Amino acid sequence: MLSELNKTHLIQRFQLHQTVDYHQEALKRVSHLNQIHLRKASVLVGFVERDNGIHVLFTRRAKHLKHHPGQVSFPGGKFEPSDIDLSHTAVRETYEEVGIEPSQIQIFGQMPELVTISRFTVTPFLAFISPDYQTHIDKNEVDEVFEVPASVILDSAKLHSQQFQVNNFSHRVFGLSYKSHFIWGMTAQIIEAMQKHIMHK
Repeated sequence: MLSELNKTHLIQRFQLHQTVDYHQEALKRVSHLNQIHLRKASVLVGFVERDNGIHVLFTRRAKHLKHHPGQVSFPGGKFEPSDIDLSHTAVRETYEEVGIEPSQIQIFGQMPELVTISRFTVTPFLAFISPDYQTHIDKNEVDEVFEVPASVILDSAKLHSQQFQVNNFSHRVFGLSYKSHFIWGMTAQIIEAMQKHIMHK
């Protein structure tokens, strides 16, 4: 099933199914944060249709950044007053971080906002990116851009989780390995919810 997933199937599976919320045990760590003091941000979950199947675009954040240095993430960032809406934020940040032109990005879906420990509410937007995109990486923000097959990202057997006790709460952390990369934190939380939504499991 995963190996046969194409652009049309992916869009249909996302748009026909009810949006799935994030794992409750992963949300407990941020349940104490006051919504009033959180800043809005968004990320772009970019799918790329290639001859050998659909891939998902990731970045590795620069090691000197204040928030989540060196972590694998989706391109994105905080909402600016000049942004029309949060989807505009995701597209703008993708262009600023890795140089992919807005005209090469076609948004087809939106997931619920996710509260992070760094005091942001992050809204993921799903999009298709033209396969002939060119990157111009802003080294102040990003160390690397790479793609992972969607057959890996959407396979629940490849996503692992570990339970921790944090402030008397049971907290769950997700992680996924691909080659030399380890994807965890907020990005893996988004992947877990996306698996349930798209694969309907």
